[in-house]
Amino acid sequence: MQTITLQPFLHHKEERIGIYFTYSKAVNDIVKKAGNAKWSSTQKCWHVPCTKEAYINLSNELRGKAVLETGALKTYLQQRKALIPPKRETVKQQTANMMLNHPLSVENLRAMTAYKNMLVLKAYSPNTIRNYCNEFHHLLRLLGNRNINDLQKPHIMSYLLWLIEKQGCSETQVHTAINAIKFYFEQVAGRKKEFYDLPRPKKPFKLPSVLAEEEVFDLIKNINNLKHRTMIMAGYAAGLRVSEIVNLKVNDIDSKRMMVHIHGAKGKKDRMVPLSKKLLETLREYYKQYKPKEFLFEGQFGGAYSARSVQAILQETKVNSNIKKKGSVHMLRHSYATHLMEAGTDTRIIQELLGHNSITTTMRYVHVSKKDIGKIESPLDKLKW
Repeated sequence: MQTITLQPFLHHKEERIGIYFTYSKAVNDIVKKAGNAKWSSTQKCWHVPCTKEAYINLSNELRGKAVLETGALKTYLQQRKALIPPKRETVKQQTANMMLNHPLSVENLRAMTAYKNMLVLKAYSPNTIRNYCNEFHHLLRLLGNRNINDLQKPHIMSYLLWLIEKQGCSETQVHTAINAIKFYFEQVAGRKKEFYDLPRPKKPFKLPSVLAEEEVFDLIKNINNLKHRTMIMAGYAAGLRVSEIVNLKVNDIDSKRMMVHIHGAKGKKDRMVPLSKKLLETLREYYKQYKPKEFLFEGQFGGAYSARSVQAILQETKVNSNIKKKGSVHMLRHSYATHLMEAGTDTRIIQELLGHNSITTTMRYVHVSKKDIGKIESPLDKLKW
């Protein structure tokens, strides 16, 4: 019987299974009649969707007529399962090429799977899982066929040095890489804490970008879309992270007690923040027009609104408001904290409102608050002209 090779590839941003064989009219007629089979002039082959259903249908049609060579397909699917989040339906061309042309070795693929599973079992946040997996995968990709478990502390130190000197990685990214690597060797591989004293680059002390109250007013005033304006108002009025804005639910707004309930924020912590009267007025107007069901700010097709879209709204509004300061939606949270501090709010209370674990994190707003340093007169202004 004729051998048919199944080779996955990306076609118009969609994963397909390419069907390659030496031309035979009998086989060709069977293949082209298989469910959803299409011809690719670029790949010079018939192809079907890269789904279990399409594969089973093709196998049934060719049973007893041809032998299927599925090695490349199995390798790709194993890589995909280990590297791509389950809910992600599309794969970028660069990622697909990487999995096809430079697959992880069997040992390192097993390590990647165990790594992701342990992060999930320990209930790390989706952001932490994504960041740790990205950093760990970056290291595995460089190893080629070398087993990750053969590495010792000097190898890791050389890798970190390479990240800094050759890749130009920031101090923050190197810290993440260290944490990700430590997690594998200590939590997954079960080795002693031999990496506890890895040298870490000193993080720069950067002040948060803060808007003046007048700038916040201009920002909100220049948003005509009611949903967009309400989201930005909520971010500033309650000091919310962008993830907290999009994950707000209708029932989180307690108008009787004038509180907003933030569920499962960073560090999986709940907290309560005061509900602004002006925000409540806008929310009532918004609710009448949009009638959200579960999430307070729903996306076009239901579910939570996209965090990336909220960021885009803020950047566009900054341009329309002629605000040159750099910063994302998190700038609203910084502004909220700073304006509270300037109004005389106790730092411990601000810490609770922001959900900070350490008062040290909250204290950085002292450096941007004008409450005390704004009263100091410059020596230049004392000179007699």
